[in-house]
Amino acid sequence: MKPVYAPNLLINGRFLGRRATGVDRFAFETIRAIDHMIDERDPLAARLRTEIVVPQALADIPNPFRNLSLRACGKGSGVRWEQIALPQAARGRLLLNLCNSGPLLYRRQVTVLHDAAPARVPDSYSRSFVAWYRLMAPRIGRVSERVITVSEFSRRELSEAYRIPVEKIGVVSESGEHMLRVQQDEEAVASRLSERPFVLAVGSRNRHKNFRLVADAARLIQNARFDIVVVGGGDARVYGTGQDALPDFVKHLGYVSDGELAALYRRAACFVYPSRYEGFGLPPVEALALGCPVIASRLPAVQEACGDAVLYTSPDDPAELARLLERVTGNAALRAKLRKRGRARTAELTWRATAVKLIEEISPWLM
Repeated sequence: MKPVYAPNLLINGRFLGRRATGVDRFAFETIRAIDHMIDERDPLAARLRTEIVVPQALADIPNPFRNLSLRACGKGSGVRWEQIALPQAARGRLLLNLCNSGPLLYRRQVTVLHDAAPARVPDSYSRSFVAWYRLMAPRIGRVSERVITVSEFSRRELSEAYRIPVEKIGVVSESGEHMLRVQQDEEAVASRLSERPFVLAVGSRNRHKNFRLVADAARLIQNARFDIVVVGGGDARVYGTGQDALPDFVKHLGYVSDGELAALYRRAACFVYPSRYEGFGLPPVEALALGCPVIASRLPAVQEACGDAVLYTSPDDPAELARLLERVTGNAALRAKLRKRGRARTAELTWRATAVKLIEEISPWLM
């Protein structure tokens, strides 16, 4: 659908051409919420004449939005397209970047930087990635009209790590409600699991995701009354081999579909999130949205996102996590209380609220 008037807001749509991550989920769901606001003739969205710009290589992708036009332009893809073709396409209009990067030489832009992880936990990334962020993030902080992030913790982190003035950084939250739209694949999950209760964990190769904590806690539990179900790619450095192999009650399912993951969240006795560093903590919020009790690392951003709806553990204490796992799996009343708190917390975290706050943040620069 082509806009009736010339757009006054261009959105960097580079993320539409790659496999979705948490950052991409934020971008898609925020735009989707803005699209719905336009549908509902929300006064806050009345000033928006929005166009999403993507590389020419994505010219044939379907437009998933009803009220936002999609335009392909420029040669190349990735960083090269973002630095050269994207600012040429913007032509002085406000450019909104939702996924941690933007053109370094374009001033009329607002950029979402989700965290300072490349600066704080550089061993989780390649040297080239860390070097790029060391150059890019401070520069984006200087040239952008406004920087947005997803928690007060990340606001402080971006200011300290990249020397972006704290008063230049706005905060919007995230939501897990998109998981409610996923069609659960109960049949696929049921065929791979026993009838025993289970704890769900999602493994990750990034070191700061700290899955080793779950592995170490599992080894401390004697005669477990539950299984631990692990989703994600295998890594011998985490799971262990030989004498360090995990107990038999740990079941590794590998990669699963969104439908299978939604079913696992629904069925799990609890979800474990052992990360050492986060700018928000979207997975535990997704789990809460589907009624899954959560045990998470005691991190400022996760506490900010989840409040008292989850149980917290040290990311360095497998014995504490082992005790919490046994406590939650053995106490139905506690699980019910955590589900109630989770519903209350996630009712406050909606993508519409994210979109509203974002529009308020960018409004001073809309023509």
